[in-house]
Amino acid sequence: MKRLRLIGAAALLACASSAFASSFVVTTDTLVRATGMTSNATSDITNSFRDDKIVLEARDDAASFVASQGDIRGSHLEAALRHIRGKLPSLAANDMQLAQAILTI
Repeated sequence: MKRLRLIGAAALLACASSAFASSFVVTTDTLVRATGMTSNATSDITNSFRDDKIVLEARDDAASFVASQGDIRGSHLEAALRHIRGKLPSLAANDMQLAQAILTI
């Protein structure tokens, strides 16, 4: 009887470990994909607008925006966001991601 309980406990532990490992893999894959999409959007922006005067003038406003977690929105940043979205209408980045991308230029 003791032996049967031990085998049952081992089987239950193996199933639980397997479920945990697979959920960890799914979570990790999701995070990696999300990071990759953000990284791709950032590199698209930085490569496209490296010499763009409107975007370069928005760097100080972008820094304030990022530092204030979106509370401070300067006029140069607003102009740059409109400009970027006008040039890349299919871009799915939010304002914070665009401001961070502007800072990398």
